[in-house]
Amino acid sequence: MRIATIIYQLALTFWVGGAALFTFTLTPTLFRSYSRDMAGGIVGVLIPGYFYWGLACGFIALLCLFLTRSQGRQVRAASILLAIMVSLTAAQAFIIVPRAAALKKDIPSFDTTPPDHPVRVQFRKLHGISAVANLAVIAGGIFLVIVSAPKTRDQDTIPAP
Repeated sequence: MRIATIIYQLALTFWVGGAALFTFTLTPTLFRSYSRDMAGGIVGVLIPGYFYWGLACGFIALLCLFLTRSQGRQVRAASILLAIMVSLTAAQAFIIVPRAAALKKDIPSFDTTPPDHPVRVQFRKLHGISAVANLAVIAGGIFLVIVSAPKTRDQDTIPAP
């Protein structure tokens, strides 16, 4: 099923591209441009949608991989990696983000609350776990995009000048 392969590749690239844009461009720009409290508030509003987007792309990619009916170790490995990525994203969306949001309510201001405040320490731990999971999802997605790239034949390559 060629269409399933195309949708699989699109879902992966949309997921990885969105994650990279959010993680490496949008979030740092917000924190450079606004106070920590303002930037955190904006990111807090966007973050659930970010993880739901990842879940949607991940489930679509998994479904398309299943629909291709391909066999072999590479497909099994891709399925396992995708399942891990979806699981990490689900943990962030349904466990880490709600816990972090609850802790955030007990921090009047990140600008004025000392970094060693117990609630901030708990928040920082959750944020660290989420950051590692997020980077793992991005790395897994990049790997899958690379290994699923269409193979070119020698006659299709551009000759060297």
